[in-house]
Amino acid sequence: MCYSNSLTSKNVDLSKKYKRKVPSEIAEEPLFHASGFSFPEWRVITKDPKISVMNWGLIPSWFKGENWSDIASKTLNARSETVTEKASFKHLIGRNHCIIPSTGFFEYQTKGKEKIPYFVHPKQDKLFSMAGIYDEYLDLKTGEKKYTFSILTSAANEFMSDIHNSKKRMPIMLTDDKIEPWLQAKENEIQSFFQLTPNELFAAHTINPKLLKSEKHNSPEILLEYITNRFEQGSLF
Repeated sequence: MCYSNSLTSKNVDLSKKYKRKVPSEIAEEPLFHASGFSFPEWRVITKDPKISVMNWGLIPSWFKGENWSDIASKTLNARSETVTEKASFKHLIGRNHCIIPSTGFFEYQTKGKEKIPYFVHPKQDKLFSMAGIYDEYLDLKTGEKKYTFSILTSAANEFMSDIHNSKKRMPIMLTDDKIEPWLQAKENEIQSFFQLTPNELFAAHTINPKLLKSEKHNSPEILLEYITNRFEQGSLF
């Protein structure tokens, strides 16, 4: 599953790639490593002509509980196999589709009792375009309107099965030619977007597990390859 993500692109680069305007109030502070369980703000692409900002962790519009984090922590990802069945998601399919730009995400490989963290990034392009859904929620305590999203996932392809070898899941990635069609897709069209992403789009390397768990996890160093006696030195790019 995708619970940690990265987005370090400048607003101007997102604007060029997705052909969206950038509202003046949108910040572009890089997120080198962001845990979904902190419900970070993310720059998101919708049908709107402008880039949006939403929180990761979908809060359904019907939610009336006091602690929205209780449900948001369970909706960071949405399984493509059941997205049309789950109460939190089914009303959004064919209506509220989005793209979550990503410069890479983080997953663990299991080797016996050891969990080895990897940074998975595009092999050639600068960004992944992750398929997502979003909703609008009114916080009854504050009167604040929130926009939140969930990342769609599928069974892992061969490349990701080797890395995320316990649960064997991965985010659904869309190639550039499928971005606008996904945003406009009707409910009866969504299955065509849930195909396995080709292995050749991915590259990955191990990262420093101690840094990942430290207060400095959101720093450029987290993206560098961590060299041990098991792995040879390589390049991020």
